[in-house]
Amino acid sequence: MTSDLASTPILTDRFDAALAYASSLHHTQIRKGSGVPYVSHLLAVAAIALENGADEDQAIAALLHDAVEDQGGLAQLEEIRQRFGDDVAQIVADCTDAHEEPKPAWRPRKEAYIASLAHKSARSLAVSLADKTHNANAINADLRAVGAAVWGRFTGGKGGSLWYYRGLVTAFRAHAPGIAAERLAREVEEMEELAVRG
Repeated sequence: MTSDLASTPILTDRFDAALAYASSLHHTQIRKGSGVPYVSHLLAVAAIALENGADEDQAIAALLHDAVEDQGGLAQLEEIRQRFGDDVAQIVADCTDAHEEPKPAWRPRKEAYIASLAHKSARSLAVSLADKTHNANAINADLRAVGAAVWGRFTGGKGGSLWYYRGLVTAFRAHAPGIAAERLAREVEEMEELAVRG
């Protein structure tokens, strides 16, 4: 590492501002069926993204990746654009599978999201991969803790959830091959194994 790199912070006050903003947006939410504050997911996605090599804009987008879907739709996307710039806003938009309420039907929405991965930038795919990896990890932890009851938390149930995550693995391996995609694949393989047992 050069001295220039060593003296340059990887994360700046922009990241701190995004962390505070994300926490304020989601502070009343909890993870499905767990009682765990939703911000834990946002922190985990940012951590995975950074571990996979994300830069600051991607890490900020990781913190805000659910803000449009859960906290205000397109108006929220514009607020993110104003606060954090076009790059962050584009990544957040690419991680969003619905910005309207009520959301479209679950299966067509998930099919459309999987198909859309072929047309998204590598920067957006990296953040989406971090999100899906943490989601899969959390499902696996819950499967180990409470068994098949976990599937009742999800609109797609057991069959739909397994189909969706396997579809994500196939798409990410095709459009963002590498260590991050294989990390997701390992989580999904474990999910499939745990699903057979429970």
